[in-house]
Amino acid sequence: MAAAASSAPSSGSAGDGTRATSKWLDAHYDPVANLHTFSSCVTLADLHGDGDYKLVVGNFGSTGHEMKLKVYQGTSLLSENTLPDLPTSVVSFLMEQHEPRMPALAVASGPYIYVYKNLRPYFKFTLPPMEPNPMEKVVWEQAKEDKVDLLSMKEMLEAIRENAEMPLSVQSLRFLTLDPPEMDSFVNQHKSQPIKRQTVMTCMATLKKNRVDEDAISCLVIGTENMEILILDPEAFTILSKVTIPSVPTFLDVAGQFDVEYRLTVACRNGSIYILRRDSKRPKYCIELSAQAVGLVRIQKNIIVACSDETLRGYTQKGKKLWGVTLPATPITLGIMDEKFQSFQAVLVALANLEVHIYRDKNLVNVIQVPDIVTSISFGHYGREDNTLIMTTKGGGLIIKILKRTSTFHKGDTAVGVPVAQSIKLSVPKKTKLYVDQTLRERESGVAMHQVFQTDLSRIRLMAARAYVRALECSMTPVSESLQEPLKLNAVVQGMGPTFKLCLNLQNMSENRAVANLLICFVYDENRYSIERPFFKAPMLIPGLNYPLATFVECLGDQGISDIIKVFVLSEGNSRPLLTAHISMPVSEGLAAA
Repeated sequence: MAAAASSAPSSGSAGDGTRATSKWLDAHYDPVANLHTFSSCVTLADLHGDGDYKLVVGNFGSTGHEMKLKVYQGTSLLSENTLPDLPTSVVSFLMEQHEPRMPALAVASGPYIYVYKNLRPYFKFTLPPMEPNPMEKVVWEQAKEDKVDLLSMKEMLEAIRENAEMPLSVQSLRFLTLDPPEMDSFVNQHKSQPIKRQTVMTCMATLKKNRVDEDAISCLVIGTENMEILILDPEAFTILSKVTIPSVPTFLDVAGQFDVEYRLTVACRNGSIYILRRDSKRPKYCIELSAQAVGLVRIQKNIIVACSDETLRGYTQKGKKLWGVTLPATPITLGIMDEKFQSFQAVLVALANLEVHIYRDKNLVNVIQVPDIVTSISFGHYGREDNTLIMTTKGGGLIIKILKRTSTFHKGDTAVGVPVAQSIKLSVPKKTKLYVDQTLRERESGVAMHQVFQTDLSRIRLMAARAYVRALECSMTPVSESLQEPLKLNAVVQGMGPTFKLCLNLQNMSENRAVANLLICFVYDENRYSIERPFFKAPMLIPGLNYPLATFVECLGDQGISDIIKVFVLSEGNSRPLLTAHISMPVSEGLAAA
């Protein structure tokens, strides 16, 4: 890689500024490498145990039909293997302790994990099948015995899909997409086969088995579409642990050792991040995001996540938010930069504005300009170089940069300056004569204007206080002023007329004292309304409980005129009401004669 760096042409479009100030060497740029992938399908691994690290890419192909596992050495393609389906994730891990330590490659694709050793197929792990829907099973058994016609079979499967909690199998879903002429041949071909329901993988990571060394044996950790996290044994490929989470996982980060203590950080499709610990049956902590996560990495004990609302956020491992940064564009992917010589760890954020930003905590320390939108990003050992940045672009290009050995990162390396919005000139209209006159008036009479404002404000406060005192004296407030009988009243009118239901909600606001001997009285125009119970005694009010008291009101007039009904809450033996409510009755939409 060092030779490639010295011989590669200096592409200004792939650089990040002038050569004198750049912290990166442009090692290689191939705009037509035909690499279409994501960060989860890119890894760097010492496949032959000789210290020469290779680039492994799970390639989707330009049309999505050329899925291949490509391995690069330096700037040239070393080998490629055809994949049967679109890859979900590619990781390298050690399966055994034999010398030399040669890691294997695991490619998650659909319900399978394809394991490669020495760049050759070695093993295929299949996710365990799930129990099929019993109602769906009955439908296919009837089809097998020719007891149901095709249209009825389609209607039954559609009803099962809409109403049942358990989803249909792929076989039934394919049947529902067929046209009537194609159904007969499809049923004859598949009706003798057993119904199978298979989940697929959505993400994958590695977890050290019992040691933290780089050459230690690692377990595979996978997330599935049926909202489960599985941990696989690296030798027998049996399921060591299974945890169910509330949503489908999309990003996965693992820390610790399986035999000692580990922590799983999972970003899901429901916009939340769940944190699980060893032997936990459910997530221990939950982080609710305001937008979908674009990428997730862990730096020491902090969780860094980029969201689709153009934000980068940092959280503790217990889910507490530490900081947030607004990004200048939409983030595309996320990666971690671990420079071991200077013990420097940062986050690489690829943006839609053709830039890659490097953040240390919430501080922007470097910006890299790229010729195309970066879709995958990886940093680490490549070839004989320790600090290599590898990126693939939306157009299928490959960019390789090497960090200069003399480069250091500080908070002030990138002059952020004022926000972009503050640098945009506002379209300020010209000063009119009226504006100038008002400015001179405010400048000359500023003290007097302030005194008038304070006087008016004090007068408004005084009027509000007097009105509140009058309301308390007349018991017009919804909460009584009595300390011995603190009550709260709320009235609701239900119905369209001529008969209405008047519901009173009476509540005792005291903490530990019950209130008894209360009377409810209605005052109204007897020529317009008739109340079933114009006067009755309320039950004893227990503190904190809401007591609904209802009565019926009948409108006697037929002229479409509404009036006010007054409600008084009185204490027995006292003529002064504790509470008063004025209820504006609605206009009756029916006639009393009807």
